[in-house]
Amino acid sequence: MQRTSFAGMDCPIARSLDALGEWWSLLILRDAFIGLTRFDEFQHSLGIAPNMLARRLKRLTEAGLLERHAYSQRPLRHEYRLTAAGRDVFPVLAALGAWGGRHATGGKVLVQVTGRADGQPMEPVLIDRRSGTPITQETAEFRLGPDARPAYRDRLAGILERRAGAARRNSRDGTAVPA
Repeated sequence: MQRTSFAGMDCPIARSLDALGEWWSLLILRDAFIGLTRFDEFQHSLGIAPNMLARRLKRLTEAGLLERHAYSQRPLRHEYRLTAAGRDVFPVLAALGAWGGRHATGGKVLVQVTGRADGQPMEPVLIDRRSGTPITQETAEFRLGPDARPAYRDRLAGILERRAGAARRNSRDGTAVPA
C-alpha cells in the first residue's frame, strides 16, 4: 500500500506525522529513550518483523531522528542513537504516555515519567516558555502562521466562513451550533 506523505502540507502537525506518524516509529523512539540502540534489542522489545523494523529505522534515520553508528566491522553492525531532533520528541512521548495513563489503561499505572533526581512521578504539562501559562484548549488555539501559503489560507477561510454562515442561520431559527 502506498504511504501518503504530508511533507508538502502547511501544518506542522501534518509534517510531524510524516516523520512520526507510524505507531512503530513512536515505539522505537520510546525504546531509544529507555536506552535501546541495537536492531536486535528493538526487535526483541517490540516483537516486530525484521523487514518492518529495518524500514522504520531507515525512515527515522532519514527524518533525522536517529543516526546510525557502526559498532562492529565483522560483521558490519550498526546501532541507532537519538539525534537532537529525536531527543526533542521526549516531551511529546511523555505527554502521550500521560494521556494514555489517564484514558487508555483503565486507570492502571503501567509506565510513568519520573524525575531522574528523585524518582518521583511527574505529571507532564505543556507550558508556554514565554509566559509559563499551561497550554490547553482553554488558553490557546491554532492559528495560521505568517508563512502559511495563500491557497491554504483561502481554503481555511472558506471553511470558517461557511461555518459562520451556518451559525448565523441556526441562531435565527434557534438551533444550536457546535463550537
